[in-house]
Amino acid sequence: MDAAITAWLLSQLGTTTDLADLEQRYARLGSARAVALEVLRERKAALVMEQPASIGVSSVVSISYAENIKAIERQIAALEAGQPPAPDDPTDGVSSTGFDVIQLIERPRR
Repeated sequence: MDAAITAWLLSQLGTTTDLADLEQRYARLGSARAVALEVLRERKAALVMEQPASIGVSSVVSISYAENIKAIERQIAALEAGQPPAPDDPTDGVSSTGFDVIQLIERPRR
């Protein structure tokens, strides 16, 4: 895992994410996008399973995790759609800008 992939993962998952854990996942999964998706799905599962979506004590306090869950779901959907591009995404011959350089060769005259 190089510096560009590490920076991309930290931008997607937060700077407090354990780098050793990310390196192990990257070695196992082989792509930064797969690592980010796995971590985000685990975070979503933890929010859904460990805590109720909202807690309220009448006239005292109210806490809701529903928006956090929705935000993680939106980030997962964007990553699954290929946005933002990861440094190790396959390019299929197209550059990250959408433009490539081609060489024009003159045909012999008849």
